[in-house]
Amino acid sequence: MEKLYLKNGNILYILNILKKYTDEDHILKATSIQEKIKEVYDVDIDTRTIRRNINLLKSKFGYDISTRDENGKGYYIIRNPETDFEPGEIRAIIDNFSYANYIVPSIAKNIIKKCKNLQNIYENKKLANYKIYAKDNKTENMEVIKNIEDISDAIENLNKIKFEYWKYDISDGLKKVIVSKPKVIPYAIVYNKQEFYMIGIKEGQDIFYNYRLDRMKNIKQLAEKRDVVKTSKEIQEFAESTVEMFGGDKEEIEVECGMYLLDTVFEQFGKDIKVVKKDDEKFTLILNANVRGFKFWVLRNLDIVDVIKPKSLRMEIKKIIEDAKKRYE
Repeated sequence: MEKLYLKNGNILYILNILKKYTDEDHILKATSIQEKIKEVYDVDIDTRTIRRNINLLKSKFGYDISTRDENGKGYYIIRNPETDFEPGEIRAIIDNFSYANYIVPSIAKNIIKKCKNLQNIYENKKLANYKIYAKDNKTENMEVIKNIEDISDAIENLNKIKFEYWKYDISDGLKKVIVSKPKVIPYAIVYNKQEFYMIGIKEGQDIFYNYRLDRMKNIKQLAEKRDVVKTSKEIQEFAESTVEMFGGDKEEIEVECGMYLLDTVFEQFGKDIKVVKKDDEKFTLILNANVRGFKFWVLRNLDIVDVIKPKSLRMEIKKIIEDAKKRYE
């Protein structure tokens, strides 16, 4: 019986060898495939069976396999542009999960391993000395990936959710404290500055809030249906106007920025803004955004940003500077 199972697995042995050990620069003859199957799986397959199964993979299963008749050397599998990742795409995915803060190291490591299993051994050799050059600021919340699944499911079902939301507390040593257990209507999940956020509305309210997914625990999808209707346009406008992930009403803001910030401005706020060159050193930025969030962006770039309006924001920034000056005198 065991021999029968081994025989029935011939086509899979051959396919896996082609995927892992062949490409345009690494072509294997039928005898080499035979040897590799023996080495990896300890199974004996004759070369006629190998050729027959390769023809079956091509004709019945649609695999693009170059043969000796085509290349004059042997066999290799050709990457399918519709289903197979390019090496650069795999590397981008690996980099994302290596550096992203929203996922715990053990889960990131497992996802990276899965990505590497999609490549042949030659591409993976290029990653042999892969190193992460960043501080380990990853979350400790194991539920983030599940949170994405649960929230997405609730959005699809138009259901409310309930969860625990934590923040850090240092009143009695560093620890995490549950600060609220809100009931929320989820509308969308957005990604900002290496973090995932949920856009939602608290029960009894009509305004959007942002919740970081890595601070959400024990999400429960409720039977209660969404009772506040928001259009896709309203959700999009909120997401686009949110700065530093602070929600709230939008207001027209005008600032003068150092030319050094030009690229950053478009990356941060998109292209639906007004930018006017003042001189070779400065430009004027006009946009509609949440003032509270924009304040923190200004403070982070205080040496090259000057708030023109609204006046209330300019005065608030001025007071912050004066108070800071007193503390440093």
